[in-house]
Amino acid sequence: MTLAAPHLSEPVVDRAQVHELQTRIRQMQATKLESRTLQTHPALFPLLPGGALKAGAAYSVRGSTTLLMAMLAGPSAAGAWCGVVGMPDFGAEAAGRFGIDLERLVLVPHPGDDWLTVTAAVVDVLSVVVVSPPSRAKDGDVARLTARLRQREATLIVAGDWPQVEATLTVARSGWDGLGTGNGYLSSRRVTVEAAPRGGTGPRRTAELWLPAPDEQFRAESFGAAGPTRLEAVS
Repeated sequence: MTLAAPHLSEPVVDRAQVHELQTRIRQMQATKLESRTLQTHPALFPLLPGGALKAGAAYSVRGSTTLLMAMLAGPSAAGAWCGVVGMPDFGAEAAGRFGIDLERLVLVPHPGDDWLTVTAAVVDVLSVVVVSPPSRAKDGDVARLTARLRQREATLIVAGDWPQVEATLTVARSGWDGLGTGNGYLSSRRVTVEAAPRGGTGPRRTAELWLPAPDEQFRAESFGAAGPTRLEAVS
């Protein structure tokens, strides 16, 4: 698209043409970034923009290591190599029960002060990387890591807050089942997950999930359902 040169009597900037150009640029950028996606668990489809994880993008997960595992389960089952940085309590046994292929899982439990450098190095070779930042990253470091994600077509999932994410998933409510009259074993956990879109603007979506279900699996609240039994937008 070419912007016409204004006459002397016209304003220097044609706002309508500039707006059209900005819109077309955003559309072209979105098409490029959405050209490859990573399969995820069916129960998470309604919570993620486009129903999948985007290559070259970052996501934030608050309040649940098991939700992080659920985010990894789909890509791992589809053959993706995954990594977890800075989470020494990440349980491999539990990850395996959630469907994560342990033979294609790289764990870096103690990256130390160089956690950002380690994360960037892991992004170079793995498709999906989970990181738990011990401190806030500088804006310049975030920008460089974002550029590397796009270049390598990798996906970053951050335990906690992170700027410029495609979506933020938060465990808003949680309850355990299994206790009888004051005794017994905690066998299953039902949670309400809220998903906030990029920039935090727009309607939020919620889903009821088992994390885990009574049979130690991850799925939507309704047994045997491919998606959540109740999905609603909240303002």
